[in-house]
Amino acid sequence: MTSEFHPVGGSERAGRERPRPVGRPDDHQRVAVTVLVRRREPLRERLPTALADAAAAGRLARPLDHAEFTERYGADPADLDRVVRFARERGLQVLAADPRSRAVRLAGGAAAVSAAFGVTLGTYEHDGARYHGREGAVRVPAELAEVVQAVLGLDDEPKARPHLCLGAAAEARPEDGPAEGTGAPAQAPCLTAAEVARLYGVPEHLDGTGQCVAFIELGGGYLPDDLRAYAAKLGLPEPSLTCVPVDGTANSPAPAGGPTTSADAEVALDVEVAMAVAPRARFVVYFAPNTERGFIDAVHAAVHDTDHRPDVISISWGAPESQWTGQAAQAFDEAFADAAALGISVCCSSGDRGSAAGLGDGRAHVELPASAPHALACGGTRLGVEGGRVASEVVWNDFSGISGGGVSEVFGVPAWQAEAGVPVSANPGGRAGRGVPDVAANAACSTAYWVLVRGRWQAVGGTSAVAPLWAALCALANQRLGRRVGHPAPFLYRSPAARAAFRDVGDGTNGGYRAGPGWDACTGLGVADLTALMAALDGLTRT
Repeated sequence: MTSEFHPVGGSERAGRERPRPVGRPDDHQRVAVTVLVRRREPLRERLPTALADAAAAGRLARPLDHAEFTERYGADPADLDRVVRFARERGLQVLAADPRSRAVRLAGGAAAVSAAFGVTLGTYEHDGARYHGREGAVRVPAELAEVVQAVLGLDDEPKARPHLCLGAAAEARPEDGPAEGTGAPAQAPCLTAAEVARLYGVPEHLDGTGQCVAFIELGGGYLPDDLRAYAAKLGLPEPSLTCVPVDGTANSPAPAGGPTTSADAEVALDVEVAMAVAPRARFVVYFAPNTERGFIDAVHAAVHDTDHRPDVISISWGAPESQWTGQAAQAFDEAFADAAALGISVCCSSGDRGSAAGLGDGRAHVELPASAPHALACGGTRLGVEGGRVASEVVWNDFSGISGGGVSEVFGVPAWQAEAGVPVSANPGGRAGRGVPDVAANAACSTAYWVLVRGRWQAVGGTSAVAPLWAALCALANQRLGRRVGHPAPFLYRSPAARAAFRDVGDGTNGGYRAGPGWDACTGLGVADLTALMAALDGLTRT
């Protein structure tokens, strides 16, 4: 191969994005990298769009199976071989080369990796943590310029945050949490996920039988005893749950005796919300490092898992679009397009820091991965309950957090949002882009969900609760239809029956945007009447 290097599109990093380096990694410090290569054929504008158009027209088209997908849209083995050969010539270890996810995983000393990809690695420090990173663009030899789409792992800074808010913890024993057999809270107004589902009209005869719900977690862990006790308390069957470690990260709850961590609470919230709504589904948790590479590797692991075969994926972690590289943003949506082609639904929480996403730079931001067009973005409301019924519902915006939403600065308006009335961005220039969120549900800490974390009941809110809630609903829809619904957004936006099943949330603001009639950048289409929405699904014709 020649020595001429070409930049990988979207890989640029700017020094203003983080503190200055405090040194250099040791030349022999191990650095792991994931290289993503091109597809055999373009996918994003073909099969997912065709499936979406079929759903919008009332047809339930057949998604591809894993073997078909790999043959048509996976990596060309010749492209994988070129990357493998390049890596070995430069003294790097080849860990895996996967045609399904189009990923070649490599490792080597910092000096060898730096030379192979034309970067200078530095050591950075933030909040007491040290990580390696680089500035500028990643470069590859000219022979690989058309082959390589992303190089992930040259930065291992903590990237995403869980989208949750912690309310009060019960000081008493677990049996003093939600009232026995009713799902009613012991300390109003906290709710269980089962109670929220009933308030929204979830059909009681559906329980997720035959479905597999996956979760992406970037830290923390769970105790099996918590999940068994939670299920017993709510009268649910004992959960079927499996852990899948990604990039060396496994189920790692905090040590006993310390305070509940946000990561542990996130894992408990995700799994227990889905358990309460789809109790007879199987659950798989993919644990990965909280890095750009770890996050995307975990998504690929779930989408292309031919052992557990998830039907739905729930993601409750994210960060503002501006904090990701362009190659990472495209890698997320490419992975979600893979999921759509395979009939897998992906539900992502929209964030808990309003239209600014907590950055405070005077601009509006939406968060990745919720802004990826092939994800169902899930926003938050504050629910008022009286006499066991929904008495009011407004945009979540209070002391505990604000529903994330707005207009993407990275992705254009997807076809299924073209007639939804998505406004231009609130930022100067008024860019047209993908609108976030698509749907909403209860997220406020004032009406938080009871979860059991490390033997104690904890009130937890945030849009982190909405993603697993909608993931469980997608599992119920699959059960009802006897087939995967895949990416649900096109059907929700373009089916008159589906649109009629949504109740507008017309009161409130998330900072830069205000709720109003129809779609808005606070709660999307609104809150679904789940009985009506499930009935709308019955109109799909299987083809």
